[in-house]
Amino acid sequence: MADRQQTEPAPQWWSRPEGTADSRHDGVPAPRPETDDAEVDGDGDGKDEGGRNGAAEQAAAPAQETLAQETPAQETLAQEAPAHEVRYDPWGEQPLQVVDRGRDRRGFRLWQVAALAAGTALLAGGIGGYVGVLAERQSSTRLELPQAAVADKGRAPDSVAGIAATALPGVVTLHVRGAKSSGTGTGFVLDPQGHILTNNHVVADAKEIAVTFSTGESVTAELVGRDSGYDLAVVKVSGVRGLRPLSLGNSENVKVGDPVVAIGAPFDLSNTVTAGIISATGRPVTAGGDKGDGSDISYVDALQTDAPINPGNSGGPLLDARAHVVGINSAIRGADKDDPDRQGGSIGLGFAIPINQGKRVAEELIATGHATHPVIGVTLDMDYTGDGARVGDKGEDGKPSVTAGGPGARAGIKPGDVITKVDGQRVRGGDELIIKIRAHRPGDPLTLTVLRDGRERTLGVVLGSANGS
Repeated sequence: MADRQQTEPAPQWWSRPEGTADSRHDGVPAPRPETDDAEVDGDGDGKDEGGRNGAAEQAAAPAQETLAQETPAQETLAQEAPAHEVRYDPWGEQPLQVVDRGRDRRGFRLWQVAALAAGTALLAGGIGGYVGVLAERQSSTRLELPQAAVADKGRAPDSVAGIAATALPGVVTLHVRGAKSSGTGTGFVLDPQGHILTNNHVVADAKEIAVTFSTGESVTAELVGRDSGYDLAVVKVSGVRGLRPLSLGNSENVKVGDPVVAIGAPFDLSNTVTAGIISATGRPVTAGGDKGDGSDISYVDALQTDAPINPGNSGGPLLDARAHVVGINSAIRGADKDDPDRQGGSIGLGFAIPINQGKRVAEELIATGHATHPVIGVTLDMDYTGDGARVGDKGEDGKPSVTAGGPGARAGIKPGDVITKVDGQRVRGGDELIIKIRAHRPGDPLTLTVLRDGRERTLGVVLGSANGS
């Protein structure tokens, strides 16, 4: 059976252009003329003498004829092609090997696609996160945690906040500079003229006094007067308008357990507000004594409070529930000096000078620059360890212990008498007797209980007056 090769119509670029049929080189055989009949040898290999497959050529000839007949447009295109156009010559010595494949298409490899996808994802994530943050910050629908609405900022007048709001404009901080040291204290405005009440130990030996108001405004102040026995002093500022004097209460109305508020500058922290209660009244307190001669000792019939008071609170107001001043914060009780665990700050034992005493002393300091002390005209034996205050056998420099013609002599007091009560209140020592007497004004009448020769007597005395220090 003879092999038959189905030959597809030759592509257009295989067509030989006109005038090139004989353009061949040596050694290239001429094409054989086409014949309709081809003999097939007995062996069936169908080869002619030129070694070409007759059957294939016989089949190709009608196909080419058919192609020429069926595609006149291609023949016409070949004929109309410009003379300068180079076409492929299969018989040429060096056939042109250029094929027009169209646009060069470079495919992406898998790793390139993965890298591109990862980079795109990172970029999109970054942009998305940034846009999300901006949206959260700028959008009205951003996340907000629940919160109470703004309420009325007013407070009840008798609350701590209400008391503080009323009193703070009238409280000042004092910065004092002396020859050897400086310190901080507190004071409060007494009147529109600029008088300010504070402690004596705050301004003692002061060379320069600066007053700072709750608004932060600072001005210099001058000393009007001071008294070490009461530990009170008055300074004055000038040229300040809009002063807010604090209202003075009555310390006789104070009861144990009453709520109180203290305002001051502990450790120079201005406008500090603390709260507590009145822990006790009539608590005898002495302070000072650094000079050694007793001239700087203050005697206070104090109000005791647990409102925290620390260094810097001295001279500040102690206020009741109506924001009235009932005391001047002056001292604290710390742990014993010999105690290794001594606490230097407040331990809940603060003491204030009653405002009734402070008012009288302030009035005298403003009027004269000095204060008077009530006295009974006797010299006490401060070494007496028994119960009560004993009148000494002799006074200073050998003088009589009972001043002749003084209040005590007129009342019948004698050397060696032991005073055990003042107006019915027990007295346990000489310091306490002084404190009880100084809690009154000169000219006030008092009733003294005296122990003499083992018998108690009641004596009436009208307090005299002595100039303070």
